[in-house]
Amino acid sequence: MIFHRNDITPAGRMKAAGRVLLCGVLTLQLCGAPLGQAANDARAQSPAPDAILQTMKGELTRATKELGKSDPAPYFLSYTVYDQDLAVLVGAFGSLLTNAAVQRRQADVAMRVGSPALDNTHGQSRPSGMTSGTLPLGDNSEAIARVLWELTDREYKRAAPAFLNVKTNTAVRAEEEDKSPDFSKDSVEHRTGAPGAPPAFDHAAWEGEVRRLSAAFRKYPEVYSAVVVLQVQGGTSRLVTSEGSMIVSPSASARLIIQAQTRADDGMELLRVETFQAPSPGELPAESELLGKIERVAADLQALRKAPVAEPFDGPAMLSGRAAAVFFHEVLGHRLEGHRQRDEDEGQTFTKKVGQEILPKFLSVTDDPTTRQLNGVKLAGSYDFDDEGVAAQRVEVIQNGVLKNFLMSRMPVTGFEKSNGHGRNQPGLMPTGRQGNLLVTSTQTVADSELRKRFLEEVKKQGKPYGLYFDDVQGGFTLTSRALPQAFQVLPVMVYRVYADGRPDELVRGVDIVGTPLAALTRILVTGDKPQVFNGVCGAESGSVPVSAAAPAMLFSEMEVQKRGHSHTRPPILPPPGFETPGAGKDAAPKAEVKP
Repeated sequence: MIFHRNDITPAGRMKAAGRVLLCGVLTLQLCGAPLGQAANDARAQSPAPDAILQTMKGELTRATKELGKSDPAPYFLSYTVYDQDLAVLVGAFGSLLTNAAVQRRQADVAMRVGSPALDNTHGQSRPSGMTSGTLPLGDNSEAIARVLWELTDREYKRAAPAFLNVKTNTAVRAEEEDKSPDFSKDSVEHRTGAPGAPPAFDHAAWEGEVRRLSAAFRKYPEVYSAVVVLQVQGGTSRLVTSEGSMIVSPSASARLIIQAQTRADDGMELLRVETFQAPSPGELPAESELLGKIERVAADLQALRKAPVAEPFDGPAMLSGRAAAVFFHEVLGHRLEGHRQRDEDEGQTFTKKVGQEILPKFLSVTDDPTTRQLNGVKLAGSYDFDDEGVAAQRVEVIQNGVLKNFLMSRMPVTGFEKSNGHGRNQPGLMPTGRQGNLLVTSTQTVADSELRKRFLEEVKKQGKPYGLYFDDVQGGFTLTSRALPQAFQVLPVMVYRVYADGRPDELVRGVDIVGTPLAALTRILVTGDKPQVFNGVCGAESGSVPVSAAAPAMLFSEMEVQKRGHSHTRPPILPPPGFETPGAGKDAAPKAEVKP
C-alpha cells in the first residue's frame, strides 16, 4: 500500500499493512535547486580543497582494498555524506512557536557483496545494502575517517551474512519470474565544485513577517488553529564510489506553508493549506500576496463549515490542473516506478503492458528532473544527478497513450537493464526508482470556458442532476501490493456540485475520489490547455523525496466518490479570546507591514 498526503503531513511512513507512500510539504527536504550565482562565483575565485571529499576518497580506497581480501568480498562500495544547514520559523496568531537553526551531517555507506547478478540486496534483503550514521561536523579528517571506518565495518558484517542467506534462499525457492541482475553497470561520473553555503537570509526581518502573517488569523474566530511555517535550507551531498564516480551537489531552497484548521458542527475536521517554494527566501511571494492567501484560506474554511456533506456519487467529474496532477502522481506515477515491475509482491498493473495503450491517445506523460520550472513555477522534483550518481534524464514514459518506459534506478527489470536517472532516496534508505517531475501533456485541449461547457453537456447526456468539480486536493494514497485491491483514494478539499439546470455551483465537503487505475485512466474525455503545478514531498520504500507533477484540467466521463470518515468531536464550547460578544475581535490582528 502506498499512501501520499500532500501539503499537510510530515515525512513518509511505512505501514505494516503494505507499502505506503506519504507526501507532505511540512517535511524538511533538499529539493535540488541550484545555489545563487553570486555564491558560486565567490567560490570560483578562491577554490579550496574539499577536506571532507578527500577524506571520503581516502577511506573508500583503503576499505575497498582491505575488504577485497575478505570472503565473500564486496564488489561495490560507496559513501554519501549529506550536509544540511536548516533554519525554521513557525508562527501562530502573532507569536513564534519555533525559532531554530540546525546544522547536521549524515553518512550512508552502501555495500554490495557477491556479484551484480546476485548480491546481498536481492529481494527482501535489500535493506542490508546500507548502513547510516551521524558524522562529525567541521573538517577534522581523522574524526570523519574514524566514523566512516566504523560504519563500513558494521555494514560489511551486515551485508556478508545477508548474501549467504540470499544464496541459500535462491537455491531452495522456486524460480523467480524476473531473472534480472541485482545491479546494473553505469558510466563513471565526475562533478566536483564548491560545497553549498549555509542559507543566507535576514532572520530578524523574517521573524517579524512570520509573526505578522500568523497574526492575520486572529480576526477569524472559526479558525481554531493556524500556523505559518518558513523553512530555509542549504546543503551539499557528496558521493564517492568504488567505480570511480565522484559527485558534489550543492542545493538550496526556501518553503513557506500556511496551514489552518477548523471543525464543522458535526465534528468533521477541515483543513486548508497553501505552500510556496523558491530557491531562496527573497524569491517567495511578497507579504501583501501572502496576506491575500491567508484571507482566502480563512474564507474557504468558513464556507466549508457551512457546506453540506456530499453523498456517494458516480458520474461526470472535472478536475482542476492541480487536482489532475496529484491524480496522475497517485494513480499512474507510482505504478510506473521500475522496482514495482520486478517485486512479485507488487500488483504489477502495467508490467506486461509495454507497447500497449493505457491512456487515451491524446495524452502523453514524461518524467523530467532536468526541467527546473514550468510556466514560472519552480519544480521541487528537479535534480542533476540521482542518489546513485546517475545523471538525471528526461524519460518519455507514455507517448500518445502507449506505455514506453519505466522510471528506473540501478535495479534492472526485464527489458530495462539500465538506470535512467531516477534512483532516489532520503538519507538512510536504499534508493529505488521514483518520480521526479511528472508532466502530463495533451493534444486534445479546449479553453477552460469550453471545458466547463463540455462538462455540463456530459452531465445532461448521462441524465445526472449534477457533476462534481474538484478544485483542490490535500493528497491521497494508492495500493500497489498484490495482496490488496489495486485501488486508489484521492483526498479533495474544495469540491463543488455543478448543476445541469443552471443553479449556482454548491460547495460540498467530506468526499473522497476512489477507484481502480485501469478503469479510471481510460475515462478522460478532453483536457484544458493550461497546465498547473503541484509541489510536494512523496514518501515510499526509499523514504521522502521532493516531487512535482503538472497537468491540465481534465474532464472525466465517470468518477466515483465515497463519504469520508470523520470524528464527532464538537467545536470549541467557549468563543476564542476577544470574541465574547458578537462582532468583537474584528480588529484583533495588527496591520501588516508590507515587505519591500
